[in-house]
Amino acid sequence: MLRHTIRASRIVLGLALVILGVVLALPGVPGPGLLVIFVGLTVLGGEFEWARRLRDRLHAMFRRVTGRADVR
Repeated sequence: MLRHTIRASRIVLGLALVILGVVLALPGVPGPGLLVIFVGLTVLGGEFEWARRLRDRLHAMFRRVTGRADVR
């Protein structure tokens, strides 16, 4: 039962962070919208493979845009 509660909490937290990030990413709204979206996808990535793939794709796109090499 506790496992289901923790999983549901992660899903709700991740979705809330993604929605908040989308609102913060709107023009005219100050805040780190893309960073909040990335954190929300990281939380959701613990539960869903699609969120992990999307997060990795956004990370690779960020690396390409900034010209940074992937250091791991």
